[in-house]
Amino acid sequence: MARRPARLTSLSVAAIGGWALCAASLVAQAPATTPLPNAPEGFDVRKSDIKVGRVERVEYDSKVTGNKRPAMVYLPPDYSSGTKYPVLYLLHGIGGNENHWTQFGKADSILDNLIAANKAMPMIVVMPNGRASNEPSTAFGGRGGPGGGGRGPAAPGAPPQAGQGPPAAAPPAAAAPQGAGQAGAAPDAGAGGRGGRAGGAGMNVEFIAYAAFEKELIGDLVPFIESRYSVQADREHRALAGLSMGGGQSLNFGLANLNTFAWVGGFSSAPNTSPPAQLVPDAAAAKKQLKLLWVSCGDKDSLFNISEGVHKYLDEQMVPHLWHIDVGGAHDFPVWKNDLYHFSTLLFR
Repeated sequence: MARRPARLTSLSVAAIGGWALCAASLVAQAPATTPLPNAPEGFDVRKSDIKVGRVERVEYDSKVTGNKRPAMVYLPPDYSSGTKYPVLYLLHGIGGNENHWTQFGKADSILDNLIAANKAMPMIVVMPNGRASNEPSTAFGGRGGPGGGGRGPAAPGAPPQAGQGPPAAAPPAAAAPQGAGQAGAAPDAGAGGRGGRAGGAGMNVEFIAYAAFEKELIGDLVPFIESRYSVQADREHRALAGLSMGGGQSLNFGLANLNTFAWVGGFSSAPNTSPPAQLVPDAAAAKKQLKLLWVSCGDKDSLFNISEGVHKYLDEQMVPHLWHIDVGGAHDFPVWKNDLYHFSTLLFR
């Protein structure tokens, strides 16, 4: 799928120095005059002449589920225990798992290229399984049963249409989850609270499972990563971002835990996203503690109104944030890879 032109409709920033702006400068509400450019052609294909990082699988103990839980960890090129690294926690969408950001999102290739070009800080990226439950998955025709009609099956991993259960059939094993095509019609923006709500009892199980990951993330995963790897263990060196359901998780969990995360990003956030006034109940605290708040979505995504609603509320409250629209973008990985590219260049500066 060809990259689409992107534009920045509102940028909360006092000054912008091209695409490599320092996120720490997001301190004033000002209209954007410079568009956020597309990621360059081939940005998600690892260059052959660069040093490469490595991705390893780990398991940690979860007090939420009572068992071992998996995560994939990207270590930057020349990772050394003698250096302290910042950490990005990167979350998948519904129906996804710990492998999807590398398998379909090419996160490791994107970071290798950016780090080699000095466009991103060397960082550790932790990609966990964001569904904290021992209950069988109800996504794509699981325990919750098949969904109704509409425009046909939604994108694998995409939230269901309002008032419906999940799609009738699971995607083929080789199909890209969470965004192989356009998602179904979006429920009202801000539907649900920290756990959200979706059509069908089966999807409610999913929303609960994804909401439960907040406790596991803060209480189990972050301490595990900081005990195993050489990291800068403070809020200013932790970031949280994700796509779709993971975008909703990132906004919900990140903004509720600003003592843990200073950098927060929601890519095409799903209906599990809390209402904006619940996301940011204290605008003054958010302004003081956030280093970067990124909100983005494709304008052809049926969930666009969720991200737009968050952006509008942040504007009203004068909370600095970066609002990015991918023109022509649907609910799919070409959008999310582009988001990761730009978001990564802004982190930890």
